[in-house]
Amino acid sequence: MHVPDGFINAPVSVATGAVAAAAVAVSLRGARRELAGAAQGGGTGAERTAPLAGLVAAFIFAVQMLNFPVAAGTSGHLLGGALAAILVGPYTGVLCVSVVLLMQGVLFADGGLTALGVNITDMAIVTTVVAYALFRGLVKVLPRRRRSITVASFVAALVSVPAAAMAFTALYALGGTADVPIGKVFAAMVGVHVLIGIGEAAITALTVGAVIAVRPDLVYGARGLTAPLELRTSPLATPAGEPTAPLDEPAAAPAAASAAAPRRSVRRVWLAGLAAALVCAGGLSYYASASPDGLEKVAQDQGIAANAKDHAAKDSPLADYSVKDITDPRLAGGLAGVIGVGATLAAGTGVFVVLRRRKSAGAGEAAAPAAERPTPEQV
Repeated sequence: MHVPDGFINAPVSVATGAVAAAAVAVSLRGARRELAGAAQGGGTGAERTAPLAGLVAAFIFAVQMLNFPVAAGTSGHLLGGALAAILVGPYTGVLCVSVVLLMQGVLFADGGLTALGVNITDMAIVTTVVAYALFRGLVKVLPRRRRSITVASFVAALVSVPAAAMAFTALYALGGTADVPIGKVFAAMVGVHVLIGIGEAAITALTVGAVIAVRPDLVYGARGLTAPLELRTSPLATPAGEPTAPLDEPAAAPAAASAAAPRRSVRRVWLAGLAAALVCAGGLSYYASASPDGLEKVAQDQGIAANAKDHAAKDSPLADYSVKDITDPRLAGGLAGVIGVGATLAAGTGVFVVLRRRKSAGAGEAAAPAAERPTPEQV
């Protein structure tokens, strides 16, 4: 659903750019709280969550390369807003998808540069807000079990895609550069993106379910539903290999015991996620559908595509997800995918590490004056 240059006129592009900039600014503040909040309630700590957030961005970039067929001559791909919001939080999720869109636009000529605000508004903000709001509502009414998280993830992701299609239609109604019936654009966009939403929902639910199966404490959307880790010293402690407490059992351990619980390493999860991203981008992407995605197909059928403008980075060495001057298409595409994963991982991790450090520094400055106050004994 990457909108190219030329689809939306300049005034609406500027307006959506302002909306995107404001949303990113708000998300930067919110992401600091989400990253810092990981240290509470038996979480992994912000210093570990920042690299995981960067990994989520890289994974979304990789899976977006896997276009899947949804109808005759049409394909779809992951948008990722729902997945990011559920795994690392809605504010951090907006930043993850925004980083992906920026890397795609600058390095791979995918999505117009003047349309970057449109794409962030549509693919990062709308999908994340709609998906996470629906996800939280479902979690409140469904049984407090791990399966409920997966079910809520599926539904939230499914709805987020046609919601983004409706948002694009609204933007096109305001600033579309082709004189086409908006009703036809709406029906075509929503119709095909409902089908794409099924693929989005399956990918999101499988990914969230896989992480919950091994490390439910790493899933932001499952916070408050999982029992904190306990340091068991009694010979009557649960033997190794027995299942841990389900989500519907309240945590009985006192705060002191929870604080004393050892932190579990996230290295294995991080390495597994990185390996999956590299396999998707570097290998499986070769077998992705070559059919136009939902927006491209609708634009062709409705006469919108004629107004598309050449991308400013069309001569980039990585344009169209292929390394220039490498004749073997499998090698060219795979290498471009690996480079993209690395670039997105570096950019995303860098952003979240800086946010974590700024949050830590701010907390230290706030605590310093309190430490300097005289105690009752000193008075």
